Amino acid sequence: MDGYPAIEEHGLIGDLQTAALVSDDGTVDWFCAPRFDSPSIFGALLDRRKGGHFRFAPDGVDYVSKQLYLPGTPILITRFLSRDGVGELIDFMPVTGEQATDRHRLIRIIRVVRGAMRFRFDCRPRFNYGRDPYELEVHPHGDVFRSGALTLSLTPFENKDDLIDRSRIRRDEAGVRATYLLREGDVGGVVLETACPHPPRAIDLAEVNELHDRTGEFWRRWLAHSSYRGRWREMVERSAITLKLMTYAPTGALVAAPTAGLPEQVGGTRNWDYRYTWIRDASFSVHALLRLGFGEEARRYLEWLDDRIRDAHDGGMPLQIMYRVDGSPDLPEELLGHLEGYRSSAPVRVGNGAADQLQLDIYGEALNSLHFADRNGLFVPHEGWRNTARLMDWLCEHWDQPEDGIWETRSGRRDFTYGRLMSWVALDRAIRLAGSRGRPADIDHWTRARDAIYDQIMSRGFHRERGAFVQHYDTDILDASLLAMPSVGFVSPADPMWRSTLRAMDDTLVSDSLVYRYDPAASPDGLPGAEGTFSMCTFWYVQALAASGRLDEAQLTLEKMFTYSSHLGLYSEEIAPTGEQVGNFPQAFSHLSLISTAVNLDQHLDAPR
Repeated sequence: MDGYPAIEEHGLIGDLQTAALVSDDGTVDWFCAPRFDSPSIFGALLDRRKGGHFRFAPDGVDYVSKQLYLPGTPILITRFLSRDGVGELIDFMPVTGEQATDRHRLIRIIRVVRGAMRFRFDCRPRFNYGRDPYELEVHPHGDVFRSGALTLSLTPFENKDDLIDRSRIRRDEAGVRATYLLREGDVGGVVLETACPHPPRAIDLAEVNELHDRTGEFWRRWLAHSSYRGRWREMVERSAITLKLMTYAPTGALVAAPTAGLPEQVGGTRNWDYRYTWIRDASFSVHALLRLGFGEEARRYLEWLDDRIRDAHDGGMPLQIMYRVDGSPDLPEELLGHLEGYRSSAPVRVGNGAADQLQLDIYGEALNSLHFADRNGLFVPHEGWRNTARLMDWLCEHWDQPEDGIWETRSGRRDFTYGRLMSWVALDRAIRLAGSRGRPADIDHWTRARDAIYDQIMSRGFHRERGAFVQHYDTDILDASLLAMPSVGFVSPADPMWRSTLRAMDDTLVSDSLVYRYDPAASPDGLPGAEGTFSMCTFWYVQALAASGRLDEAQLTLEKMFTYSSHLGLYSEEIAPTGEQVGNFPQAFSHLSLISTAVNLDQHLDAPR
């Protein structure tokens, strides 16, 4: 633990209610329980001294490590290779199911496949982001860390060879440490369990192997429903598994990322908490999941979305841009001043103050997902349509006002072009849904508002001197969110106004195929520092190139983008100028857009030229 591992040097494991990050040196340095948005138990990713960790690694030997996933699963294998032996650490979390629970298991299996190797484990939980003390209880078959709000049980496997020398287990105020000496064929390990209602009990290897096999079978059965057979199957399927891992099974809500506080610029202040469900991100998931054949996941999210639309109507409020995974709206932002932050990137924030922002684009993403789902056999129920229609009535009266925008800037509200664009999408899709299904609606009112938005964007959102659609009406700054204009049907990719916009983006926002979302130096966003290229925007750029007939460039850009993925095929939010990944990790936006882009580009490449 001398330093922080790179953000991309982690694998993600999870049980569909929470998740953990495991570095390639065998350290669990991020784990929250009982939910994604709960306080951390292991948080060394945000403070290597105070955050807590659980490391399992060779002891007293030089080694190199490699990571891979068991094919078709999120079961993570970390391999340690030394001159005298090769060991493997297998990490996974058995799936918990759709009933919310405080009980979660993280299983760590260690084995030697060649030679001999001594391993050390070092378990140092730090409850509630390192703020809550705990008591350590010693039991015959394991130990229990007990804080005021949660317990964590640590239970070594029972093994006839007594691989753990219990006399060498060390316990103190820091945690529990022990060593293993394993020879070829030896297998040991531990089970971590939160909120276990009974003391640690004997757990034998046969039980662990059964849990491993059942977990692998669950994921392979789930992945078998994928209909994708295109050129980039490995990347697409890994992205699908990653999105599933970030889905809270009891409600079907998708978190934007399982982490908080990871910086968009190392050493900077743009350190946000993404462990919540954005209307925008989750609506994009409907397109990605349905394109792969995962209708059940799309249906569950749409039910969650329908509940949020109903809550907004009942409360006489617009939709909030994000919610907790259970649908609750309160996300107060808090600074954790006792944590130094990843590589001294402070402040560390939990909660998200942007939740109360007005972002008009979310209505377009929501209605676009409802329309796409309807075309794929997932119909809006009667009450859901009534609430949606009322929401469109609200939008007709409120679309023409300044707002905070898709990028959650904190510099004041503007007439953002993307917000207007997606308001147009919302009304256009609502009109189509009403017409195709004979649903009651004030279509004349919606149509007038939709057409007014179109006229306003064309007259005020296009900067004549710049020859491009711009970020907002009072600037000539470009914004990569407008790469979506052709894909949502607002402009033809052959329209001269769009072609000149794309050329302007080529010159201004694109750096060796990677795409910045905007230039904060030219368009201040109320925050200090800079940022990297935005991975979702790079994938959107590929789609825009393909739609404009630049297929060779599109394919090369996508292939280049794959070289920036982690060794496990994972993406954070952004890519720094050095090529390292920055921001919360892994990021749903990135993987959603990867899937949609791969499917879209396959279709273009397969069509007759």
